Amino acid sequence: MTAQEVTDYINKLSDKAGQEWQAEVSNHLRKVAQDNIPDFSEKLQYGKPHFFKNGKYAAVLGAAKGWVTFTIFNATDVKGPDGYFEEGPPERKTIKILKGQDVDYNLLGTLLKQAAQG
Repeated sequence: MTAQEVTDYINKLSDKAGQEWQAEVSNHLRKVAQDNIPDFSEKLQYGKPHFFKNGKYAAVLGAAKGWVTFTIFNATDVKGPDGYFEEGPPERKTIKILKGQDVDYNLLGTLLKQAAQG
């Protein structure tokens, strides 16, 4: 599995009527991962783009019909604003992005960088 497969995954989103916004959000999230994960690599795994630091899971993005999720791994000590992350296990932090929602990619990058340094 290669980075090209991640590109293809994102490009397929823009081919689906009404879901073009997901491709835009996914491209932003991919850039956040590239910019904030040391020794970055990526590949499609389990049908979703996964981002790695030194071969270990750092983040994953996924698109469903009405949202895009971005999960940060190794995030037990990562704290976002109240209500920022979905409920889930403490070592994983997930943000669910809906169509038209403003996303603070800088904040997300800071939180991802914090988790990736651990």
